Amino acid sequence: MNYFTSTKSNPLIIDIVLLVTRIFVGFAMLSHGYPKLQDLLSGEEIQFFSFLGLSGKTSLILAVFAEFVCSIFIILGLFTRFAVFFLIITMGVAGLIVHGGDPFQKREASLLYLSVYLMLFAFGPGKYSVDAMIGRKREPGW
Repeated sequence: MNYFTSTKSNPLIIDIVLLVTRIFVGFAMLSHGYPKLQDLLSGEEIQFFSFLGLSGKTSLILAVFAEFVCSIFIILGLFTRFAVFFLIITMGVAGLIVHGGDPFQKREASLLYLSVYLMLFAFGPGKYSVDAMIGRKREPGW
């Protein structure tokens, strides 16, 4: 059967793609979270989007948690769905609210991240993750 026209998936390929996706998107998001972390730690006045009545500083802290801390968890495949949940919210707010009135080009990156995070939430971290190692240790016989 031709792989390109088949609707079946190879579990090994899925796990490798999930690993590569987690590592790439995790490091890519770190490049957005690290400057926000620097802004948070700079001691200067914080100019950041205020959402749902939260102060700009609180919103920035939540964005740093999602974009920096949760990205590290995603790279490791540790608490993946938990970490991705926060990134889904962050990218949803960024793409649909913060940049909601902007042209699509300004919203595109956050919406692409959102779609990847939705995929990771649905499929999980894959076999090559700390979550999978923890799961194997919990199974009987280990």
